[in-house]
Amino acid sequence: MNHRFINSRPIVVVFVIASLTTNLVAAQISDPTVAAGYTLPRTADGHPDFDGFWSNATYTPMQQRDGVAGEFYTAEEVAAIEARMLDLESAQTVPGTTADVHYDFTQFGLDRSQATLATGLRTSLIYDPPDGRIPPLTAEGQRIMAAREEQRGLRGAPYDAAENMNLSERCLIMRGSGPPMLDVGYNTNYQFVQNHNYVMILVEMIHDARIIPLDGREQADAKISQWMGSSRGHWEGDTLVVETTNFNGKNPIYGSTANMRVTERFTRIDDATLVYRFTIDDASMWTRPWSADSLMKKTIGPIFEHACHEGNYGMSNTLAGARLEEQLVEEETAAQ
Repeated sequence: MNHRFINSRPIVVVFVIASLTTNLVAAQISDPTVAAGYTLPRTADGHPDFDGFWSNATYTPMQQRDGVAGEFYTAEEVAAIEARMLDLESAQTVPGTTADVHYDFTQFGLDRSQATLATGLRTSLIYDPPDGRIPPLTAEGQRIMAAREEQRGLRGAPYDAAENMNLSERCLIMRGSGPPMLDVGYNTNYQFVQNHNYVMILVEMIHDARIIPLDGREQADAKISQWMGSSRGHWEGDTLVVETTNFNGKNPIYGSTANMRVTERFTRIDDATLVYRFTIDDASMWTRPWSADSLMKKTIGPIFEHACHEGNYGMSNTLAGARLEEQLVEEETAAQ
């Protein structure tokens, strides 16, 4: 955990109020444009300068939630969101309960002061399709998902073996690494380091680093696959465009396959804001591509190491507990 963000609870509440109030006014869906009167900082070669620390924390869900009507929130709904999040982030957990021993806002006083709502106050980060939902599965996608479910069943219960637990529990990779880079609830910070030939994005969660060439080189051979794929970047005006392929398929995004292509677009619109947009195209899984965006807000560095397994006994303790439960059941059965 980044200890930079452990604060007293009253400070968190004040920051959240200020953040929501500041970010309620946003443009409707359109190509991002630089704020009036703002002069983009530029590197020596003339491109927008993204160097620094940014957070993609957001209160907006990826998909429109069930029961939510319309593409945009009303002022009343925004007020309700404010009240609900303030209540969640300032409430005290009950000692000894499940919530009390989890990484939650209340136990650690996590600072979500950078958290935003989506541009235009949309009810989902997804803006295409307009219904804010991930498109339907193709016939092949349905077959792939069914095969994955069958394979999970063959492996047994989640705590039968370490390999059955999800990737984040095993500290292999989390959604924040991307691409696309998604809000993971805490440690949602990134450091951009930029020169003429590369952009490096250091991910706080599990401390992955994306090194993106800008020198026009060809994509890696299709035989080379990686957890975060192979990225190539270029500039379209003042927008950084990053194309990523060559995924290994072991870290699916909402069910994606190794055939996924992710196109990311980074546009700085003022001193404190990057608009981050991405499009996912995976014809093996979905009937059409889909796109989403979020705001990355400038934050304070540095980013400290997120050493997921240093002193973390959760994995061995969890598996030991599962074995003990099995032993107790066997002994109880034998005694009957």
